[in-house]
Amino acid sequence: MATFEGKGLQASTLIQDIQIQGNQRIEKETILAQIDLLPGKAYTQEEIDQALKNLFASGLFADARLELKGSILLIHIKENPIVNQVVIEGNDKLSDEILKGELQLRPRQVYTLTRLRNDTQRIQDLYRLKGHFAAVVTPHIIKREQNRVDIVFDVKEGHATVVRKIFFIGNKKFSESKLESTIQTKETRWYRFFTSDDIFDSDRLSYDKELLRKFYLEHGYADFQIKSAVAELTPDREEFFITFTLEEGERYHVGDVKITSDFKDIDIKTLEKKISFSTGDWYSNKDVENTINLLVDELGNLGYAFVDVQPQVQKDTEQHLVNITFLIQEGPKVYINNIHIIGNDRTDDEVIRRELELHEGDAFNSNKLKHSEKRVKDLGFFKKVALTKQPSDTPDKADIKIEIEEDRTGELSFGGGFSTADGPLADIRFAEHNFRGKGQDLRAGITYAKHRQEYSFGLTEPYFLNRELMAGFDIYRVTRTRYLDASYDQQIHGLSLLTGYMLSENLSQLWTYTIQSDNVTNLKQSASRFLRAQPRNSVMSGIGHTLTYDRRDSKIDPTSGYSISLNNEITGLGGSIKYFKNQLSGAHFYTFYDDWILETSARYGVMVGLGKKTRIADRYILGGDTLRGFSPGGVSPRDKTTKDALGGHKFYSGTIELTFPIGLPNEFGVKGAAFSDVGSTWQSKEKGPEVFDNRKMRAAVGFGLRWKSPMGPLRIDVAKTVAKNKLDETQMVLFGFTSRW
Repeated sequence: MATFEGKGLQASTLIQDIQIQGNQRIEKETILAQIDLLPGKAYTQEEIDQALKNLFASGLFADARLELKGSILLIHIKENPIVNQVVIEGNDKLSDEILKGELQLRPRQVYTLTRLRNDTQRIQDLYRLKGHFAAVVTPHIIKREQNRVDIVFDVKEGHATVVRKIFFIGNKKFSESKLESTIQTKETRWYRFFTSDDIFDSDRLSYDKELLRKFYLEHGYADFQIKSAVAELTPDREEFFITFTLEEGERYHVGDVKITSDFKDIDIKTLEKKISFSTGDWYSNKDVENTINLLVDELGNLGYAFVDVQPQVQKDTEQHLVNITFLIQEGPKVYINNIHIIGNDRTDDEVIRRELELHEGDAFNSNKLKHSEKRVKDLGFFKKVALTKQPSDTPDKADIKIEIEEDRTGELSFGGGFSTADGPLADIRFAEHNFRGKGQDLRAGITYAKHRQEYSFGLTEPYFLNRELMAGFDIYRVTRTRYLDASYDQQIHGLSLLTGYMLSENLSQLWTYTIQSDNVTNLKQSASRFLRAQPRNSVMSGIGHTLTYDRRDSKIDPTSGYSISLNNEITGLGGSIKYFKNQLSGAHFYTFYDDWILETSARYGVMVGLGKKTRIADRYILGGDTLRGFSPGGVSPRDKTTKDALGGHKFYSGTIELTFPIGLPNEFGVKGAAFSDVGSTWQSKEKGPEVFDNRKMRAAVGFGLRWKSPMGPLRIDVAKTVAKNKLDETQMVLFGFTSRW
């Protein structure tokens, strides 16, 4: 117990000497520095009391007592022990490294009961953040010699505390299932072992309140309020019941909409075309935000770098109208101070920075910030990418914060199906799309199927010589044994060199040079006479060119926009094979009705020989991925006698595919697909009564599943042919699986 003992202490007492008793480890000078008293001076009662308080406040002493004997001040102390080691037992969900990093008590530091209590509570709090509200932490103190102690925290983690039920009170416009699909927290279910959304998290609950508010505002409920969000823990501390109490209010329509500007030379009529809604529409806060982005983008294109668009919203509660005025003002001139990248554990900063359209010292431009975010997303290396503007120490400068979450970029791909020609099909391939964290694309793999073996190695550097110039190569060997039911075996060795670059923001150009040798062996005597007339050994040397205009919202997982591509290939730069190929392809994506995505695509190709007849192996054939419902190579001009594919000099194909939710929870990542494929290839230029060659359209319809599984994307398609020729070869099932690491 802390005490002061003195007899006859006057208003001030002269202290001639200070003596310390009980200190073993702590130096006398350290103790004197704490009490702030010196021999030879007079001190009051209050000053000596404060000295005692200072001793305890230092945290060095378990007990202290001051005693005044005449003019001598005696200080009796008992030192706090030193921590010898800290041990945590029973922790499986949280590592020693994580827990010990949060503790105050560490080896060679002073032990105090207050610190022990704080550390016990801190471990408890960490487990609660992990969702383990039933976790019990018991501290044990083991005394050692030389006034040292071992500290042992015994942890009983218990089960994660799940959300048993979510209640909504006051919801009349939307069902509980719809509102639950809006928030991030989910009710516990057996199938949610892949996620932690059903584990209670107080931070997530706060985020859910914001998601609900955003949802109602997007649907026009401008008066919406969350009266309360209560989480009740069961007595056994293993389950939570969450109740949201809502006040929805009435739904509002859009009233007057107008634009005002501080800039006299801006054409308001032109900007009004960017407004994505009109008077009489249901009000949506999302539409307002989209319009702001469109206006800022358009103003940026017009050269207004420093501009601010503010929506002024006025509610008419009687008519349930929202009048909106977009006020365009000159914004503050802000320049970029620092760019901070967070979360790139594997990927080099430079890989991300070189995709940015903004750099330190540049004038801030929200349009460029948005484009930069899209470019980083299109790398395909990250699950999440968020670029945000952050205030800095000076008002005319801002920082850019880039938050990312690394995705698995290695791939182990499986593909297969079942065809009438070959029966079961399967192949396997390896790739690493972010090699060494440098953004390089490494391709080293083996493809194995019943009639095809392929060995390949390739590497692409997206920024060759630190310039926006892609360069790479591929080396490959392909062995085909009666591939696509052919009457021969084939072995190919080849080398491809490639380079590409951007001509503009959306226009890219790619050049390739390929040289390969092609050897045909084991040609059946019963093979088509057209195959027997083909050269057995040949060399191809040619240049390829691809020009692509891409306006999709994402190259990885597009939901809107379109792309158009022109591909040319000419051979005959040496070698024995000479032809010229041209192919035009395009795709369009459109999203409607809550995540329903419609994709339409088409391809058309023409091939001509240059001074000599083309090889069958170089001509167009369709099937498999290029025309579902038909086996690979299943659509082609054919020899009616031998059924050998002869290939065509022209082809077309088209696809309409609708992907849509199938009612499963969003965290499943499962969507349905309905599709129709059409196509044909013709004009083999082979002559004879046995040649079957026409341009009749083939078609198939089908359905499929798309699953973004934790191991990688899985795709299954089942197709039924509705238009085919009798010699075509069909394939009902096609699947593909890619596992990532």
